[in-house]
Amino acid sequence: MRGHFRNKGLGAGKSPEVESSWRSISLVTPIFRRNLPRLAGGFFALIAVDLLQLFIPRIVKRGVDAIQAGSATVNMLSEYGAYIILIALVIGIFRFFWRQLILGFSRILETELRNRMFSHILGLDKTFFQKTTTGEVMALATNDLSAVQLATGMGIVAFVDAVFMGIAAFAFMLYIHPMLTIIAVAPMPVLAFLTRFLASHLHSRFKKVQEQFSALTEFVRSTISSIRLVKAYNQEELQAERFAQMGETYVRNNLRLAYVYGTIFPISGLIGNVSMLLVLMFGGRLTIRGALTAGDFVAFISYLFIMTWPMMAMGWVTDLFQRGVTSLSRIQALMNEKPALAEPEGAVPFEITRGEISVKNMNFAYPGYSRPRLVDLDLNVAHGSFLGIVGKTGAGKTTLCNLLARHYPVPDGTFLIDGRDVNSITLSSVRSAIAYVPQDVVLFSETIAFNISLGRPDASMEEIEKVARAAAIHDEIAAMPHGYETKIGERGIKLSGGQRQRIAIARALLLDRPIIIIDDALSAVDMETEHSIIQSIASYLSGRTCIIISHRVAPLADADEILVMDEGRIVDRGPHELLIERSSFYNTIYRHQTSGIEESDSYEPDIEVEVSVVNIEPDGGKI
Repeated sequence: MRGHFRNKGLGAGKSPEVESSWRSISLVTPIFRRNLPRLAGGFFALIAVDLLQLFIPRIVKRGVDAIQAGSATVNMLSEYGAYIILIALVIGIFRFFWRQLILGFSRILETELRNRMFSHILGLDKTFFQKTTTGEVMALATNDLSAVQLATGMGIVAFVDAVFMGIAAFAFMLYIHPMLTIIAVAPMPVLAFLTRFLASHLHSRFKKVQEQFSALTEFVRSTISSIRLVKAYNQEELQAERFAQMGETYVRNNLRLAYVYGTIFPISGLIGNVSMLLVLMFGGRLTIRGALTAGDFVAFISYLFIMTWPMMAMGWVTDLFQRGVTSLSRIQALMNEKPALAEPEGAVPFEITRGEISVKNMNFAYPGYSRPRLVDLDLNVAHGSFLGIVGKTGAGKTTLCNLLARHYPVPDGTFLIDGRDVNSITLSSVRSAIAYVPQDVVLFSETIAFNISLGRPDASMEEIEKVARAAAIHDEIAAMPHGYETKIGERGIKLSGGQRQRIAIARALLLDRPIIIIDDALSAVDMETEHSIIQSIASYLSGRTCIIISHRVAPLADADEILVMDEGRIVDRGPHELLIERSSFYNTIYRHQTSGIEESDSYEPDIEVEVSVVNIEPDGGKI
């Protein structure tokens, strides 16, 4: 995500990093092609405005010459004034159109690029989100995208306007007096050199600003989303101090950028004023000697004023383009990210109806880790059967669930559903057949009804209430002030852990899919409630393949088979009664739990590598 580009200027001699950064323009090239007619109309209106502005000094010249010659009349000057008013009105109309067409295009580009980014992010998998913070993604979708929009809107307008007006004004000045024109533009090479020199620092400094904004955004997001933990550890003041430190760093980076940005305009203004001084000195002498009429002298100064704008604008345009290209290169880096689990080549849609699962000699290690989490795993789950899984923390239970839910790639021939290798069918075919309830329940800051019906937005309220009753959460929802329309806050902050888990269970039941996987998703309720929930959802599980991970063995007593896992291997398997007799591990857990001890210290809830922890580091990194 964070490529390192050092800008060496806008012209030739750019470093390979900067050239790569500018190549990111290809990301928006298709959008420009699709909107060529709109852009052509906008540029026509923009150039028309510029042309009309160039005629006003010619009208003023005629009036001044007529006054100097003594031939001016009130009617003549009124006629010239009417021409100027008419031109101003036409300029206003054309200016309206170019703003609508060109600036409107920049908003279209912003919308299309944001939609592409969001769709691309949705297609990425856990590997990406384990190495990229939410704050980075949010900064790209807000700050960086705004910089691209400005560059492709006002940046392009100012560039075209400055180039056309500069060339046209220069041509009119040459027409009036070539030598005076050469004198007037003599200081401009100095401006070009200084602008190029200062622009060489814009890219790297703006990149640091954007990266610090990403860190700042992530810090705020993680702190607010974990506000209860922050308060529980009495960290409010410390977090506020760290936020202030990050804010100071952000301000310092912006000031370093402002030093460059703020220098360009004064230098441009200085060069423009030097040119004006030269014209007044030499042009005034020419006018006094009669080599130049007063009207031509006034027109020449007017054109010089027009030409001063391009001199000053080029510095602003350079800044806008540098910001836009820097942000676009960061967005391009995001768009270049590929999911570790891509759609298998040659995969075809396949309707999974029975939910038979077969795992053969499966070995798996998480990307970037050498230690395998699953070793030579063999597993067969028949249609309509109930499979329970128990094991110590780190035994590989959640890893197995992640693979079954197709969150990570698996070798060919190691995972079959309904007799078909999962690598021969589309990802959506597998995922649409599985209702997965993970350990870490995720709820949206929406209503309870919305969260339950997430997978089936068209579900009726009767269906929503039915699954809520099965998950033993209906009565608690009904007791809330707004019932199922109660908004639950950020990540369900208004609910208890047990309530969040039962809503997730109800959400999975509503999907009505042939396979349901529940990964220790009732750990926040007591053993009796967990057992009653499993019994109450039995009618939903009938005819479906059900896999439940639990650290409590009693709720799994009715399972057709229970797997005991340790260090990525299945060390024992069988029904509840058989495991009590022959598995010391299983028997020990059962005796501890049935003797009144809810969980022994040796058997804590399973925690896998994807657990997220509140970010309290000042640099925005993850703990």
